[in-house]
Amino acid sequence: MANEIDVETAGEDAEEIWVLGTELYPYEDMGKSFNEMEGKEPLSDPFHYSEWDYQIQLERPAWATVQEKRAKSGDLQIIDEITAQYKREIHRMKFLLDAMQPQGVQRIRKLEDGDEIDINAAIASFTDIRLGNQPDPRIMMRSVRKTRDFSIMVLLDLSESTNETVQDQDYSVLDLTRQACVLLADAISKVGDPFAIHGFCSDGRHDVEYYRFKDFDQHWDEAPKARLAGMTGQLSTRMGAAIRHAGHHLKLQRSAKKLLIVITDGEPADIDVRDPQYLRYDTKKAVEEVARQGVTTYCMSLDPRADNYVSRIFGQKNYMVVDQVERLPEKLPLLYAGLTR
Repeated sequence: MANEIDVETAGEDAEEIWVLGTELYPYEDMGKSFNEMEGKEPLSDPFHYSEWDYQIQLERPAWATVQEKRAKSGDLQIIDEITAQYKREIHRMKFLLDAMQPQGVQRIRKLEDGDEIDINAAIASFTDIRLGNQPDPRIMMRSVRKTRDFSIMVLLDLSESTNETVQDQDYSVLDLTRQACVLLADAISKVGDPFAIHGFCSDGRHDVEYYRFKDFDQHWDEAPKARLAGMTGQLSTRMGAAIRHAGHHLKLQRSAKKLLIVITDGEPADIDVRDPQYLRYDTKKAVEEVARQGVTTYCMSLDPRADNYVSRIFGQKNYMVVDQVERLPEKLPLLYAGLTR
C-alpha cells in the first residue's frame, strides 16, 4: 500500500493523481498504518532545488523538484551470478584492498618539532658535532594514528538510454552498471569506508525521481542487493538536481573527506529543456555548490562523445571517459582505490 488511491473510472488521459496527506490506517485502529504493517516506509516530502540559468546569469529558485521513490526489489540470484562471474577479479582486488586498510600508529621521523626524540637521529647529530660538522636539527619524531575518514556515494544515471545494449554484446549498459556497483560495494565493504549507492532519472523539472539502493548506515546485505537487482532504466537525465540532492545526503556525514562518483552514459538532458547548454551549465553549477560543502565530485562517463562537454562540467582532472564500456566493472573499483588512496 502507498499513500495513493486508484480511481477505476479514470482513463489513460487522466491528469490528476490524488495523494493522501497522511498515512492510511485500517478501519480497525491497530496503531499501525498499512505501510508499517507491510514493512514499507512512507515516501519523503519533495525536495526543491534551484537551477542556474546561464543565459540570464541567475538562479531560478525552487525550480526543480526531487522526489525520493521507493526502489523495487529484484531477484538476488542476479547478484549471486555477478559475484560468480567476477570471482577472479574479486580475488585479484583483495591484495590492493589489503594495502588500503588503516595501518594503526605510524612514526614520522626527521622533524624539528615533534612529540619525542628520535634516538638514532640524535646520536647522528651528536657525532657530527664531535666531528666538527654541521648537525642535522631534525632529531624529533611524532606518532600519528593512520585512519581512513572517507564517505563515498555512487550516483547512477538510470535514464532510458541505459537499457540500450552494448555494441556487439547481448547485455545493456544498465547490466554493466549493476555489475560495477556489486564489485565496488564488495570492495568498499572490505575496506570499511561508509558508502551509499543512489540513482536518478527525470520526467521534467517537477519530477526528478531519486532512488536510494543503499544508504550509509546500511550493511551490504540482502536488502540493498535486492534493490540493485531490481533497478531499471527510464525517462531522462536532469543531473544537476540529482547532484544537489546527493550532496544533501553527503553533507549529513561526519567524514572529513566526501566523494561523489557519478556514473552516466550521456550528457544532462530532459524533456522540458530544448537548449542543450542549459542543463550542462546547471550541472556545472551543482558540482561547484556541493564542492563548497566539502564534496569532491568525479564523473565516470560511458559516452564516447563525452570529451566535448564533461571536462567543462566536472573539471579537467575529475572525470574519466570509459571508451571500452564492457570494462566498467573492473575500472570502477580501481577508480575508488585511486581516489581514496
